[in-house]
Amino acid sequence: MAILKHRIAAPLRFLVETPASLFPWCAVFLAVGIGFWFSLSVEPRLGFYSLAVLVLFVCIATRLKAAELYHPVAVAFGCIAFGLLAAGLRGQLQASPMLDFRYYGPVEGRIIDIDRSQSDKLRLTLDQVVLERTSPARTPAKVRISLHGNQDHLQPIPGMTVAMTAMLAAPEGPAEPGGFDFRRMAYFDRLGAVGYTRTPVLVMAMPVGGAQLVNRMRTSLSNAIMAAVPGDSGAFASGVMTGDQSGISRDTVQALRNSNLSHLLAISGMNMAFITGFVFALIRYGVALVPPLALRVNSKKVAAVFALAVAAFYLALSGSNVATERAFITVVVMLGAVLIDRRALSLRTVAISAFVLLAWQPESLLQPGFQMSYAATVALIWGFGMFQNQIVRERIPRWTMPIFTLVMSSVIAGAATAPFAAAHFNRLTGYGLVANLLTVPVMGAVVMPAGAVAALLAPFGLAWLPLWVMDMGSRWILWVAHWIASLDGAVSGVHSPPAMFLPVLSVGALWV
Repeated sequence: MAILKHRIAAPLRFLVETPASLFPWCAVFLAVGIGFWFSLSVEPRLGFYSLAVLVLFVCIATRLKAAELYHPVAVAFGCIAFGLLAAGLRGQLQASPMLDFRYYGPVEGRIIDIDRSQSDKLRLTLDQVVLERTSPARTPAKVRISLHGNQDHLQPIPGMTVAMTAMLAAPEGPAEPGGFDFRRMAYFDRLGAVGYTRTPVLVMAMPVGGAQLVNRMRTSLSNAIMAAVPGDSGAFASGVMTGDQSGISRDTVQALRNSNLSHLLAISGMNMAFITGFVFALIRYGVALVPPLALRVNSKKVAAVFALAVAAFYLALSGSNVATERAFITVVVMLGAVLIDRRALSLRTVAISAFVLLAWQPESLLQPGFQMSYAATVALIWGFGMFQNQIVRERIPRWTMPIFTLVMSSVIAGAATAPFAAAHFNRLTGYGLVANLLTVPVMGAVVMPAGAVAALLAPFGLAWLPLWVMDMGSRWILWVAHWIASLDGAVSGVHSPPAMFLPVLSVGALWV
C-alpha cells in the first residue's frame, strides 16, 4: 500500500512543484470533457448533468480546502466536468427547429449572409423565415438556399427581405462512418434547412434602419474593392479584408486548396496577426517619432489599445465567423498581456484563449480550423522557444535570421497541421511548404498592410494606390497557387485514420 501511495503521489508532487506547467492543461482537460460529450450517441439525461455539477463542486472544494498535493487532480476533473456542462448547455441553447420533411413552395426571409456553393452558385442564408402551411414552431430559424437559373436582376445585400419558390430539406449527416457531419455543424449554427431555387428571387423589402448595418457595410466595402480591383485578385483582396469570398472563382478556390494556401483566404489567426501587428507597429513607431510624446506615454500600451480597437472592427467587418472569433480572442489575450506587462505570446496566453473559446463555443473543438490553428500556434511557440537558447542563436548568422525564421515557421506550422489536414480532408499537399515560402511574406509585407492603408485613405479618395499594391500582391499569390496546384504530385490522397488518432496524437504532442 505504501508503494502504491508513493507511485500515485510522485507525479502529483511533480505537478505541484511546477505550477507554471499546470495552467495550459486546464484547456486540455476542458477539451476532454467536451469531446466526451460529443462522443455520446444520445443526449444525456438530467441525472448525468447533476452528477457533473456535483463533481465540479467537489473539485472546487478540494482545490480550496484539501492538501496541495491533490490540487492537480481536482483541477483536472473539475475542468472535465465543466466541459461536459458547457457542451450540454450549448447544445440546449442552440436548439432550434430542423425541417423534418421535404418542402417545396414559397419561402420568404431576410438575408443575413451571402456566399457561394460548391457548384459556384450564389447562395443566401436567411433568417426570419416564413414557409407556407408550416407553423412557426416547425419553421427553421435559418435556411440556406443556392440560386440557380437566371438571377442577373438580383443584387442581394444583407438585411434585404426576399421571396422565392424553393426546394428545402434538412441538412444531411455524414456520408460515411466518421465522416464530416454537416447536420451537427448546421445544428450549432441554427441552420434548419438547406436547398435551392430555380425561379427568380423577388425583393420584398429593402433593409430598414440599422438592420444588418455591419453586414451591409461589409458588402459595400467588398463591392468597392472588387470594382477597383477586377478579377480574381480583387475577389481575393476582398476576401482577406472583409471575409466575403463570393466573388472568387471555383478554379481559384481549388488551386488555393491544392497548394495549401487556402489558410491565406480565411480570416484566421495569421490575417488577424498581420493587421493588428501592422497597426501596433505603426502606432508605436509613430509615437516614437514625437520625442515629447514618447517621454510622457507608454508607446507599447497605446499601440496595444489601438490594435485592440482595429481587431474588434476587423472582427465585426469580416462577419464574425468562428475562425475570426478564435483569432480575435487570441489577440485580445495577447494584447491584454501587453497592457498588464506580461509576456504576450506564451503557452499560457494560448491556453487562456483556447479555454475561453471552448467554454463559449464547445463545438469549435471538432472543427478542423480550431484544431489546426492551435496545433500550429503551440508548435511555433515550442519551436521558437528552443531557438531562444543563446548557443543556438550564435550558430546562426545574423543576416540569415529573417530567412531562417520564415523557413522554420513554415516547416513547423506545416508539420503540426499536416496530420489534421490528412485526417479531416483525406489529402496531403506535396508542395505546400514551397507555396507558403513564396506567398506568406508577400501576404504579411504587401497585401495586408496595403489593405490597412487603403482603409485609412479611402475617406480622402486616395485608396487607389494601396489597392494597386494590394492587387499586385494578390496576383502573385494566385499565380503561385495555380502554378503549385498544376504540378504533378501536388495533392495525394490518404485513408481516414481511426477516430482516436487525433486525440491521442494531440495529447502526446502536448505532453512532449
